[in-house]
Amino acid sequence: MTPLQINEVAPRDGLQIEAAFVPTADKIRLIDALSATGLARVEATSFTSPKAIPQLRDAEEVVRGIRRREAVGITVLVPNLRGCERALSCGVDEINLVMSSSDSHGLANLRMTPAQSLERFATILEVTTGSGVFVNASLSTAFGCPFEGDVPQARVLELIGELVDMGIDGITICDTTGMANPVQVDRLCEDVLARWPNTPFTLHFHNTRGMGLANALSAWQAGVTRFDASLGGLGGCPYAPGATGNVCTEDLVHMFEQMGVDTGVDLDALLAVSATLPALIGHETPGQVVKAGKADRRYPMPRITRPMPNN
Repeated sequence: MTPLQINEVAPRDGLQIEAAFVPTADKIRLIDALSATGLARVEATSFTSPKAIPQLRDAEEVVRGIRRREAVGITVLVPNLRGCERALSCGVDEINLVMSSSDSHGLANLRMTPAQSLERFATILEVTTGSGVFVNASLSTAFGCPFEGDVPQARVLELIGELVDMGIDGITICDTTGMANPVQVDRLCEDVLARWPNTPFTLHFHNTRGMGLANALSAWQAGVTRFDASLGGLGGCPYAPGATGNVCTEDLVHMFEQMGVDTGVDLDALLAVSATLPALIGHETPGQVVKAGKADRRYPMPRITRPMPNN
């Protein structure tokens, strides 16, 4: 059985929408702690304009300050050519480009249509040539758009084909708004894996409607082995109304480990890091396993103070 690869996105996807700025030193400590748990990759930050996302205005300081581990890839979100140049100067392992499947979400989130995003990607790819950095593209609203509704699978496949043809190394298929269902996920994943068996595909789910883990299970059953997840279930898209956090990393790892699927992650270490989040961000997180404990947790029998009724 192929081990899973879990990409932790909380330092970027989670912290970018927090109301309060998390100090740089605290971000570095969080990423260092996450890197020690066995995660395959950590999305450390976004090299975007500080005016657009002030919570991540310390991108260079964070990437240059974290402890690099050979087995853990450091990936960053890159919105444009300038961001790519900044990221490359910090020696990141992977850059993540973002585009939407639907015109309306692309215009709301990026001020670009999908066609315009593809043009920008081509320019960025020219800059990364020979750098050795892995270039990934995230395709948002692949399972539905909050403004347009249904996004036809044929449209998603068309965009994936264009990304592959232009030389993108890997593709993340995103349920940005939490609109996906397991049948839909299975259908798209099976089709994608059959058409492009040599392309690394990652699935990115939100838990807006409580189906994040069910959708991840469906993707795995279709053959997907790479997943984005966010510690504590942090995150959400500001241009996707009602889209709460990503599927929770520790809950995802717990589910797969209980199934006997190797995630490569030390769940106890991950839970310990998750337990530090409320103090870091100033509020509780939606993750469940950190509150309830793992399924193999045992409790002492309650003291029986009165006879039980006989049947």
